[in-house]
Amino acid sequence: SKSGHFGGVGSIPSTPTKKMQTLRKLYDWTLQKSSHPKASWFLSFIAFIESSVFPIPPDIIMIPMILSNRSKAWIYATICTASSILGGIVGYLIGVLFFDTVGSIILNAYNLFDNFNEFKNYYEEYGLWIVLGGGFTPFPYKLVTIASGVFSLNFPIFILMSCLSRGGRFFMVAGLLWYFGPSIKTYIEKHLNILTSIFLLLLIAGFVLIKLIKWILKKTG
Repeated sequence: SKSGHFGGVGSIPSTPTKKMQTLRKLYDWTLQKSSHPKASWFLSFIAFIESSVFPIPPDIIMIPMILSNRSKAWIYATICTASSILGGIVGYLIGVLFFDTVGSIILNAYNLFDNFNEFKNYYEEYGLWIVLGGGFTPFPYKLVTIASGVFSLNFPIFILMSCLSRGGRFFMVAGLLWYFGPSIKTYIEKHLNILTSIFLLLLIAGFVLIKLIKWILKKTG
């Protein structure tokens, strides 16, 4: 039996259920588009819809595209980032305007409604960090975008954190593939969760360090 493995993101277990069979077909369809003459457009489209409705992450198509033409790694990462952020805006608007109809249907389809209800307790205080973490890690980004709209997270902050998290994730993958080539493909597929988590921790550490430096300068000034 075949199963797609992507470090927990886009992993398709070989389970004989209708849902898993549908996911497998979507996974295979996404992967096949990496060799399509209009692959860049498919990359953009998949990154866009993954931020609100589509279950397969755009990394699935971006990795083979970069390996087939490493000189375009940064272009593909830019396409992926920009499209994902635009899709995130759509998810945000779904949360603001259409949660009771479209939003709730999406969340129920992915069994995310329980997670969403748990968000209510944390979003006001930690909304910024939830967007940052959700954009980096395998946590469903569509849940983050819709929740940000429902709970009225400051829109400029939502965009800024989405740029940092989605851009950081896709450019990290692109950079590793550009530098190491095919030799690192399997490692990325198996350990993407760890890589993105480490990158996220480094980013948070950077924020803390900047705040600490500002505090020191203020005290000494």
